[in-house]
Amino acid sequence: MTRKARAGRKASSAPRKRRAVREGGLSRERIAAVAMALVDRDGLVKFSTRRLGEELGCEAMSIYHHFPSKAHLMDALVDLMLAEAQVVMEPQWDWRERLRRSAHGFRAMARKHPAFFPFFAVHRLNTLAGVAYIDGIIGILREAGFSDREAAIYFRVLGYYLTGAALDETAGYAQGPSSPEPVSNETILASFKHLAAAAPYFQPAHFGATFETGLEILLDGIARVRGA
Repeated sequence: MTRKARAGRKASSAPRKRRAVREGGLSRERIAAVAMALVDRDGLVKFSTRRLGEELGCEAMSIYHHFPSKAHLMDALVDLMLAEAQVVMEPQWDWRERLRRSAHGFRAMARKHPAFFPFFAVHRLNTLAGVAYIDGIIGILREAGFSDREAAIYFRVLGYYLTGAALDETAGYAQGPSSPEPVSNETILASFKHLAAAAPYFQPAHFGATFETGLEILLDGIARVRGA
């Protein structure tokens, strides 16, 4: 391509980028929403501010006018996840139903954004939205009469269950084998009879029932220890 042709190509692409920015406008909310959509579509490994800029129709540096660093942008995506996990609490619900609905909201959020959830799972919730979410779950327990110690312990126990379950559904066995040389189904059928018998119930069609079973066991256990 000649220098003149390259210059013409750059000149023609610049107005398109400017038009894209003008038509939608750049804001923190729009940038975060487009970033999440990009991660949903292409995965977190391929995500970059350069690719986000292309999607928005702007230079990557324009994003930094709204987010000082990529870490700030990732925090915004975590906050988007938290907003989707929120459940409006009805006053007539008891603590068990409130925790149950909160757990369902968390699972739905993770399943909606499986590509981003592994990042979310190990990200400390230090933003205002994150602290508010933690405070809300602990508040369900404290307002139900649990001690501060009990509220802290059961909050973490519930978190262990939800994070593990969501990781398994979004990034674990649901994604198929991790090993480059997985044991064949034929070998499992021939040599590992217990796994072979249980294997059909490891399939995604049973994820919902498994999640409900574990959640109810957990809530029953908390109620039994408390005597409620």
